[in-house]
Amino acid sequence: MAGRNRKDSAKNAGESGFGAILRRGIISGAADDDPSAIGTYASAGARFGPDILWTAPVTLPMMFTVVYLSSKLGQVSGRGLFQAIHDFYPRWILWVVLVGVVFGNTVEAAADLGGMAASVNIFVPVSVPVLVTGIATIIFLLQVFGSYELIRTIFRWLALTLLAYAGAAVLAKPDLIATLKGTLIPTVQFNKEFLSILVAIIGTTLSAYLYTWQSNEEVEEQIAEGKTTLRERQGASSEDLRQSRRDILVGMMFSNFIMYFIMLSTGASLHASGQTHIETAAQAAEALRPIAGDAAGFLFAAGIISVGFLAVPVMTTGAAYDIAQSMGWKGSLNATAKEAPKFYVAIGVVTMIAVGMNFLNFNPMQALVWSGIVQGFSTPPLLLLIMLMTNNRRIMGDQVNSRAMNAMGWTTTAAIFAASLALIATWFI
Repeated sequence: MAGRNRKDSAKNAGESGFGAILRRGIISGAADDDPSAIGTYASAGARFGPDILWTAPVTLPMMFTVVYLSSKLGQVSGRGLFQAIHDFYPRWILWVVLVGVVFGNTVEAAADLGGMAASVNIFVPVSVPVLVTGIATIIFLLQVFGSYELIRTIFRWLALTLLAYAGAAVLAKPDLIATLKGTLIPTVQFNKEFLSILVAIIGTTLSAYLYTWQSNEEVEEQIAEGKTTLRERQGASSEDLRQSRRDILVGMMFSNFIMYFIMLSTGASLHASGQTHIETAAQAAEALRPIAGDAAGFLFAAGIISVGFLAVPVMTTGAAYDIAQSMGWKGSLNATAKEAPKFYVAIGVVTMIAVGMNFLNFNPMQALVWSGIVQGFSTPPLLLLIMLMTNNRRIMGDQVNSRAMNAMGWTTTAAIFAASLALIATWFI
């Protein structure tokens, strides 16, 4: 299988200097910090303060492993994740995993749209359902009428708005000693509240939509280079994979950096002032204003809105990729709506369902709990399939996993299965 040179493709695309840093891993890293994740991290920081900060460095290697393996699968096999499952595994496995992932993506997209609208509502006195509709419409039009290159460029720059959380943390004036202790010394409480938030953190940092997006992004990049057939896309050189590892490590470090500062900002302000029960990201932004100042509240809200414009299309498009590949439809953001009508209809249907949920007076946090449960049970088998596929020479040729990558991959898989069991355990505590 012939490899491709990522350096040449980056050069041809005009990437240089700072722009070269904003590669594909940044998009997945930023999308992992979606409004729902921000709400989870804000809730964790407000409830447990600096004692929860250690979860950021601990989850980093797991995040890197799952996203890199998804990227590797897309590069070497030339297929998106669900296309690979469709081609190499029984249909019952495909459908079981598909239902869980699409349901989880749709509910999380709904909650994210609600979170974005609630954050806008802090500054703009317009009803949340109306804002949800407007935001979703803008996102959908971008997906239908924007080119893949345009969408990629917008996503990369939107990702940088997450740096607002570092500013919010600085404005909150955290205690240095408590921060260092909470970062370097893991603290675990064996009670329902702590275990629930710990499982939620693991679940939101290792969400299934990241796997499908990353593998499909690799395929889209190759299609953008003119490799429109499966045969042309198959294969990746060792240098390609090394560059991918660097890109994704930067992206996951960026995601973890933001996760850390979200927990730090709410821990240093809300937890310290006794406001320990925060349920949404917008609520955290509003609560920060009188404690850490209007600037901190504004930065927190701005980050929610900006990253939502990145994360929601990742979820809705990811669900459409999964459906299209499972059904054998043509599905690509490089194709027009006329060339891949069913793919874009799938994006539209998922978006409409997500919008509709915000008109049903549903509790977005409760919906996220159920989404997390579904994701918690669908993500472990999905990662198990990724591990099996990236060790299958029929699919990967000579680029099967190394011993070191297998050690990281199987450890992460075990950790995710353990998190799912812990989630079940919390129901009985």
